[in-house]
Amino acid sequence: MEETLVLGDEYCIGEFGDKRLCKTGKLLYGRMLERGTVCIRHLADDRATQKRFDRLLEHPDVTPQEIIRHGSSRTAAAAAGRHVLAIQDTSELDYTGHGRRTEGLGKISNSKGAGLFIHPVLAIDADRRDCLGIAHQQAWVRTKTAARNYDLLPIEEKESYRWLQAAQAAKQCLEQAAEVTVIADRESDLYEQWDRIPDGHTHLLTRSHFDRKLAEGGSLCRWLAAQSAVACFALEVPARAAGRPYKSTDGARSAARTAHCAHMEVRFGQVRITRPQHCRARQPSIELSVVDVLELTHTVVPGEQPVHWRLLSTHAVADVQDALRLVDWYRQRWQIEQLFRTLKRQGLGLEASQLEDAGALLKLASMAVLVAARTLQLVNARDGQSQQRASDAFDGDEITVLEQLQGKLEGKTDKQKNPYPRHVMAWAAWTIARLGGWMGYASEAKPGPVTMLHGLQRFDSVVQGWKLAKMWA
Repeated sequence: MEETLVLGDEYCIGEFGDKRLCKTGKLLYGRMLERGTVCIRHLADDRATQKRFDRLLEHPDVTPQEIIRHGSSRTAAAAAGRHVLAIQDTSELDYTGHGRRTEGLGKISNSKGAGLFIHPVLAIDADRRDCLGIAHQQAWVRTKTAARNYDLLPIEEKESYRWLQAAQAAKQCLEQAAEVTVIADRESDLYEQWDRIPDGHTHLLTRSHFDRKLAEGGSLCRWLAAQSAVACFALEVPARAAGRPYKSTDGARSAARTAHCAHMEVRFGQVRITRPQHCRARQPSIELSVVDVLELTHTVVPGEQPVHWRLLSTHAVADVQDALRLVDWYRQRWQIEQLFRTLKRQGLGLEASQLEDAGALLKLASMAVLVAARTLQLVNARDGQSQQRASDAFDGDEITVLEQLQGKLEGKTDKQKNPYPRHVMAWAAWTIARLGGWMGYASEAKPGPVTMLHGLQRFDSVVQGWKLAKMWA
């Protein structure tokens, strides 16, 4: 009996105009979820299945756009009625090690190395921190070097146009949401984005990159330096290694940072930024809120730079509470970094794929992002703070299997019991983490995305066996 017969519509990754392609896509995506890898040889149990997967990824009707369109439709349904943080960022996929035998790769990291880029938009519930899925993704190969007159080109002819394209696509995907806040790092601080994207339904929250000129005279940095701090708060700064694998497209790597509690002072206000000289945006000036948080010197770790975020937003900021709310939303950017971590070396191993065509790698990357987002849903639910339904990530058969697993995974004492209400995401996350090797004690380190990924591998194997047993009963 073919495995695709027991895979439901939740595994569908696109129509592709052909039932056979759709069927093979279901099988490939289901195997990626089950086995926690993107290696085609490990996903195919025999030569015939490997050829099916290869033909799927080589077929011209199977496109990254259709894969993400299908995946984002589920995100759109989950986002209805919520305030959604649409977090976007770029990561490079480095295939330098086997770049000579892989056709169609482009330059990465300031033209050093070979690979491609992905730019997902991750949807997060602003109030409950639920991961709702992928709202959009772009994937491309860099085929051109920057023109000498790059600064004079219209935004549509620059690679940075992806920030506007992704924000616009997220707006369309999340049109049923109550409100959308698009969040990004400094590279997205583009005047054209401030000019085109915001409306009554969609806001922007971006870390400032430029010392912009202000309509009232002077510059943004000079204006902030003249403002008095109005509050102070403690910020738990996580450790960060230098040379992390998810580098920005300009090749820059963040310096290492030691985990510590930073004491931050807050400034905020309203400014009106002016249109840069060569920018072709419609509005000559745009009013924005600015929130500046700077680490006080007595908590800066010796040898490291102070934490300093200068945030611009179209959200109104009337008081300290509003300012700290923007800071809290911006901190959710770490979730897309968790997504990239799950995709790469410690998770799905996307950069270890041996596919020999860049077009096939782009399609594989699009599927892998959907798998990584499902893992992130469980990580976010692990603390039980959210009441997100397990049905947002699991179908009816899978929830039945989760119920049956409780007796096997729970211990005899209360400390070893699943502490969460049945059928919420935290209840499912506890179960998946136990399957991934977590012991279940509150005193133990919290399970991360890699543990969840390993748990999903075991869980999907159990589900497939259960479905087969039910069919043969």
